[in-house]
Amino acid sequence: MNATQETRPPRAVRISSTPDELAGLGPLLETAAAGVGDVPALLALAKDLGETAPKPGSGRTALLWEILASVTAVDVAAGRILEPHLDAAAILAQAAGAGGTVPFDGTWGVFAAEAPGLKLDAKEAGGAVVLQGSKPWCSIAPQLDHAVLTAHLDGGGRAAFAVDLHAAGVSFADPHWTSRGLREIPSGTVHFDAVPAVPLGGTGWYYQRPGFAWGGMGVAACWLGGAVAVARSYADALRTAADGGREPDQLALAHLGEIDRTLSGLLHYLAMTAARIDAGELSGPGAWSEALRVRGSVAAAVDRIQALVGQNLGPGPLAFDEPYAKRIADLSLYVRQHHAMRDDAQLGALTFKGDHPW
Repeated sequence: MNATQETRPPRAVRISSTPDELAGLGPLLETAAAGVGDVPALLALAKDLGETAPKPGSGRTALLWEILASVTAVDVAAGRILEPHLDAAAILAQAAGAGGTVPFDGTWGVFAAEAPGLKLDAKEAGGAVVLQGSKPWCSIAPQLDHAVLTAHLDGGGRAAFAVDLHAAGVSFADPHWTSRGLREIPSGTVHFDAVPAVPLGGTGWYYQRPGFAWGGMGVAACWLGGAVAVARSYADALRTAADGGREPDQLALAHLGEIDRTLSGLLHYLAMTAARIDAGELSGPGAWSEALRVRGSVAAAVDRIQALVGQNLGPGPLAFDEPYAKRIADLSLYVRQHHAMRDDAQLGALTFKGDHPW
């Protein structure tokens, strides 16, 4: 059984908006579809959307997540480009309330990963802050204008900073990116040699703010959008086969039913969580526990849906259906940002301390 080549107009992913409200995303999704594989075009889309997209906690968190999920359902790499730009916009807005004001212009990334043998330090120099060292996993950094990143402080701990990626002292290592997924979004190491940076909040602020958890859930919304697209490919393939006289058997329908209840449950969960964020219920320590639940639930669903669809469709679409094969490869890499059992262990530790709803 083969997946069908995608020719219909891109469809939004509904979390809680009305169909009429979602219809307004049509031009955005058409632009994303036209820009597949074209990183400058997708960055231009992100730049434009960064001026108008809602920020988490602003009263329209569900719409923000619908935008992220819907763009990722069109193309996983497009969502992977859009999400950090919108996250940076939110971080800068949150930092403005903590005394750090940075204009939001150009294109942005968010680089907070660490790796053995690499360290980025923030040092005082003549009354300013400069960055010294290296930062790993900086996706498409050479094509961005700015970044929010984390660096180590002399007194211990880490803090967030805004940096101009065109500044003198910034250099980009060739990542030797061999991945078959997210091929247009190489993630390499960026080196900083006495590069000026603007502090955002104080020591630990980046991780302690509720927006850290909200941003983590925004990434999960992207993963969910990718899973929705895989599920749509499966449903379309079953319908195409039925039109040709091959009705789905009970096993194929059982798998479709499992996929439906999994996705439906997660969409309701995200709608409820977005409403809680907007109501101010997830602004304290419990926000990160909820983020771990959301991310873990979505990541597990992605793995399960990819397995079910792959078993049913077989090798054909992976070999001959370019949009499908690209989506599977892109999503498989993207969802590995989830730390699987290590994140569950972190959630278990919080649960053990009594931080749970049951």
